Amino acid sequence: MTVDLGTARDWLLAERERVAGEIAELQGDLGHSMEDAVDEDGNDSHLADSATETLDRGIELSLEDNASHLLASIDGALQRLDEGTYGRCERCGGRIDDDRLDALPHAMQCIDCKRREERG
Repeated sequence: MTVDLGTARDWLLAERERVAGEIAELQGDLGHSMEDAVDEDGNDSHLADSATETLDRGIELSLEDNASHLLASIDGALQRLDEGTYGRCERCGGRIDDDRLDALPHAMQCIDCKRREERG
């Protein structure tokens, strides 16, 4: 393996911090009630305001979900670094190509196994 493990760890830790901050920000945005978001002045809000807030919340929930999955992948990669299994495909046990790890340091599978998984 020619991937520098120290560099990979540094990137993963920095990315973990960034993603965790993103999740905290999204959770803060989602912490207010729908009523507070669309009825700031105590008057009935317009239906379009409620629809916009509902759409925004759906997007924020989706972003939070995606960020949570990314955080879990990063944590898994850090665990594999600690265990000495980083760079090994979790499906077939083969080596993950260095170019794939450079592009996606938290990759859990080699490209062939990932393609098979995506095809179903």
